[in-house]
Amino acid sequence: MSKIKILLAEDEMALGMIIQESLESREFQVTLCPDGLQAWESYQKAKPDVLVLDVMMPKKDGFTLAEQIRKIDPYTPIIFLTSKSQTEDVLKGFGLGANDYVRKPFSMEELIVRIKAQLNRQQLRKNQSDWVSLGKYEFHPTKQLLRLNEKECHLTARESQLLKILLENANQITDRSLILTQIWGSDDFFNARSMDVFITKLRKKLQEDSQIQILNVRGFGYKLVC
Repeated sequence: MSKIKILLAEDEMALGMIIQESLESREFQVTLCPDGLQAWESYQKAKPDVLVLDVMMPKKDGFTLAEQIRKIDPYTPIIFLTSKSQTEDVLKGFGLGANDYVRKPFSMEELIVRIKAQLNRQQLRKNQSDWVSLGKYEFHPTKQLLRLNEKECHLTARESQLLKILLENANQITDRSLILTQIWGSDDFFNARSMDVFITKLRKKLQEDSQIQILNVRGFGYKLVC
């Protein structure tokens, strides 16, 4: 089985080498680039499965690089590494097509969990024309349906989007702001209240399987346990 290819762009070479060694010890294949220009050239030569990009880099910053890649590639997961924590920076990154943010300093386990979550999400996207198992239920993201014992339940577009994101990160915490940004477009108070209502609706529609829970992890987000 071929290894998952990761393109890592990080101008702090000591940190970059630590990340590379840690990922390679988990059987990933990692190409380390010290700047955005080299990362762009490397991306064109050998299309990676996941991109892990530092935001602040010489020659071409991570935002510019992501924007350039998204013009020709809408699907390869992009994870930003950044010390920037301002909401506007996070929103800008998602607006350019980022899939996730990892704020420095971070643990390698956190980065690996997030990489695997993106790979799972990518696989689910490829299979979105099919039914996906969810405990006793089956879920069809495209048709926006839940099925239990041949009985089908229709979901709204946002219920389906929300469940799809939670399922892609099953048994892991899904960042609250990430859900809000991807589905509602911003993480303001009113959208957050709206999301809480949709979470309650999904819980009711999944209540026939006691092994499925959508947990509220205070201060972080939600966790679909299944």
